[in-house]
Parts: sequence; structure tokens; C-alpha cells
Amino acid sequence: MNIEAKQQQVEATMRLAPVIPVVIIEDAKHAVPMARALVAGGIPAIEVTLRTPAALDAIRAIAAEVEGAVVGVGTVLSANDLAAAEKAGARFAVSPGMSPRLLAAADDSTLPLLPGIATASEAMALLERGYRHLKFFPAVPAGGAKLLGAWASPLPQIRFCPTGGISLTTAKDFLSLPNVLCVGGSWLTPADKLKAGDWAGIEQLAREAAALHG
Repeated sequence: MNIEAKQQQVEATMRLAPVIPVVIIEDAKHAVPMARALVAGGIPAIEVTLRTPAALDAIRAIAAEVEGAVVGVGTVLSANDLAAAEKAGARFAVSPGMSPRLLAAADDSTLPLLPGIATASEAMALLERGYRHLKFFPAVPAGGAKLLGAWASPLPQIRFCPTGGISLTTAKDFLSLPNVLCVGGSWLTPADKLKAGDWAGIEQLAREAAALHG
């Protein structure tokens, strides 16, 4: 699959809902009920980060058992991460930044990649490789909505998913920008609700996020 086809897949995923939840899952048995709660609340695209040993098992379970979920993998740092995620059934991959080796691996993988950038130069480098959809990370520390808005004119062909430090209350600042399709947020699946199995609470957080518009 060429880069343009994969970029179209990334765009379709980014347009599913205003927010892609960024999930850190400690216990794989929580994955399926959590994902069902998110989907029920109107949030189908779910990024499970590779920050815990349970992550790949969680992706595998969601991919196999949760109808309507589009499960992706986050914190992808290497070719091995990409291959393991693809094998587990992930449908998209997200990285905090970019590296030559990771981009080379992404060229050879069927998994669409949403690479992270924090500067205009990084965005231009990825644009040269055919990437029109990028993650802006860490969004708030790197300059927030003002910086992203400033890029809309000189980099009009790029669409972003800002992630990092965004909350329900600040998400609209980003979603109102012309170059933002969605935001990434960890507030939809807080650790205390996951640990307690508060799936109704997570579904409610998903509903609030799904109702966000720019």
C-alpha cells in the first residue's frame, strides 16, 4: 500500500470523532469493556499506548471482540513496535516523533502511521515524504493552539491531531482551528475509572467528548 492510500486511511480515522482517546492500560482484562464503553459513547477510534506490558494483549482483545472499534497503537518508537502492533490487529499507529528508521519501517508496513512533530521544520520534512496528517505533540507545552493556528497559512495542506495536555475544556480551542481534524486525550480513560471498572463513567466521558465541535 502506498503512502497516499495509508494517508487516506489515517484521515478517515481522524474524522471518526472529535477525540481519539490515548489509553494507558495496566490490565488487559479491562480492554474490552473499556473499548465497548468508548464505542457506546460515540468514540470508535482508540489509541492504546505501548507504555505497559498489557498493551499488545489489550489491542488483540479489542480488535477481536469489540464491534465498531477502530483500535490503534500509540507510543510507537521502532520497527519492532510497528510489526508487533500490526500482528496484534492494530489498524493505525501513532508515534510521539519521527526517526529515519521508523519512517523506513512505516514505508514497508501496511499499518498507516500518524507521526508526531513539534516544529514547522519537522512538519515540512514529513510533508516531503507524503505525510499530510500529523500528530502535534506535546501540544500544550510545544505552543498550543496559537502555534498550530499560525501554521495553517504557511502549511495549508497539513491536518493535525494535537495531543498532550489537552482537556475537555481546552479541546475546543484546538478543534476550532482549520487545520485540526481531531485531538488526542487521556482524560476519557482515567486510571481510577479503569481500575474501578467504571465503564458507565467512561461512556459518559466519551459522550461529552463526542459532542465536541470546533
